[in-house]
Amino acid sequence: MDLLVQTAGSLAAILALAGLAWWMKLGGTPRLESEDAVRHAAGEVEDGFDPVTWSWDAEGAGALARDAEGRIMVIRRHGNRFAGRILGPAAQAQASGGTLVVDPGERRFGTLSLALSDAQAWAAAINRIDGRQDA
Repeated sequence: MDLLVQTAGSLAAILALAGLAWWMKLGGTPRLESEDAVRHAAGEVEDGFDPVTWSWDAEGAGALARDAEGRIMVIRRHGNRFAGRILGPAAQAQASGGTLVVDPGERRFGTLSLALSDAQAWAAAINRIDGRQDA
């Protein structure tokens, strides 16, 4: 009987904690679905990065942003946050239809596939990066 009471108490505690997490909107899957969301994520990746042009993935899992200096940042979901990199000369991109595949040239970050309406334009911009950041 003690085991049954203990099990029921543990189950009640787990459900209470899950309910509290849901009520506080903890966890979940973040999405990039607006200009503000992309700006916020870019600012978290690099303090002071102020995008002037951006495009986000149709699924909200990633985005690209360009600042006034011409730097291009790639942003991807990493757990329940976003991670990003400012692309350098080693970065490469390929567009096929509405899909852009970005290789930031950093093995640990990995490649990223984004569904974008302007994939061709972003691929051209990324493939022009030569180390000089011209606006």
